[in-house]
Amino acid sequence: RALSPRPAVAVRCQEGQLAVTVRRDLFGTGRPVRAAELSLGTASCPPLSPNPAQAFVTFVAALHECGSTLQVTPDSLIYRTTLFYKPTRSGNPLIVRATPAEVPIECHYPRRSNVSSGAVRPTWAPFRSTVAAEERLRFSLRLMDDGWSRERLSNGFQLGDSLRFQADVTSEGHVPLRLFVDQCVATASPDRSSSPRYAFIDLGGCLVDSRAEDTASAFVAPRPRPESLRFLVDAFKFAGDAGNLLYISCHLRVSPAGEAPNSRNKACSFSRASGLWAPLEGTAAICSCCDTGSCPSPG
Repeated sequence: RALSPRPAVAVRCQEGQLAVTVRRDLFGTGRPVRAAELSLGTASCPPLSPNPAQAFVTFVAALHECGSTLQVTPDSLIYRTTLFYKPTRSGNPLIVRATPAEVPIECHYPRRSNVSSGAVRPTWAPFRSTVAAEERLRFSLRLMDDGWSRERLSNGFQLGDSLRFQADVTSEGHVPLRLFVDQCVATASPDRSSSPRYAFIDLGGCLVDSRAEDTASAFVAPRPRPESLRFLVDAFKFAGDAGNLLYISCHLRVSPAGEAPNSRNKACSFSRASGLWAPLEGTAAICSCCDTGSCPSPG
């Protein structure tokens, strides 16, 4: 039987959990269903302790609980589960007064996020931006002190200094995630498409600035945790630019931590010792496209 067109099931997709509210008059017939006849997911999770006087029944579960499944698409993490209505048999075994029902439930979380800094003085300034909204992962990018123990407080850098960047994603409640930085672009104005423009990370995770002569730019191994990524970049400025500001925008992305790094999901630095590109994780083959520029588009 089709559900009533009036809203009978409401879903709130939160950072680490989902909340499902079910109207007791599920079918809009004036006959309320019993809370015990409702369950969430293949694990048959029960609702919160119901109040018989209330017109709604509520379920709250972590995204990975109750037998939910995860689908990873190029742009999204999609958690799926099902609300089940399984009516109890009537007193007369020969007749049925209600039929079971299933309501598919999905929560979509974007995998990708653009994180942009404010101005950086004299080529750099404090670097922090977080994308945070309901149904979104939270990404951040910070400039760290020399010991990587806290965010850097000073606004000023000199040419010859090393800048320590740390990218993070808040993934509490999700399956374990691994963070990647696909691209970082420096510009002299807030418009990331303006000129001059220098992409010091490009090609889906190649730290191309590490290929330049006399630089120590590199991804830092090991990661503090899969959902965190650190990298060093030697300070620079645009030739002929009399200004003392740079603006930096980076494209951050996640994949499931259990997925092996590959040519789409990589963090590669150029090793002067070997004269080859080296991955932070995975085999050297995943970085082979950093010199040719033939890296596949990030998945």
